[in-house]
Amino acid sequence: QVQLIESGGGLVQAGGSLRLSCAASGRTFSSSAMGWFRQAPGKEREFVASISANSIITYYADSVKGRFTISRDNAKNTMYLQMNSLKPEDTAVYYCAARVYPVATMTLNSFHYWGQGTQVTVSS
Repeated sequence: QVQLIESGGGLVQAGGSLRLSCAASGRTFSSSAMGWFRQAPGKEREFVASISANSIITYYADSVKGRFTISRDNAKNTMYLQMNSLKPEDTAVYYCAARVYPVATMTLNSFHYWGQGTQVTVSS
């Protein structure tokens, strides 16, 4: 089993920044690809970014490319999402997810473990 706990969400004005963290426990974090997804009210959960186990490969949704940066610290069993130039349309619950494999993907159903989510609200 893997436990994932997100933190760092909150309320920010448009143009501002937030850094989300995802603390993992219960499995070898360093062998797991990780990802961030988000779900806005009334919408389906969507891919945001993912990172391979060794941090070499990263993927981003077009909507966040150039504004968000995913990273991880395997020594701390923690993944991060640095979000800059935030827009009101970034408002959503952000979820951390883990795979049992080291290869990063962009597909929601290829992730095996999920956190409870953290709310990000961007005001205009």
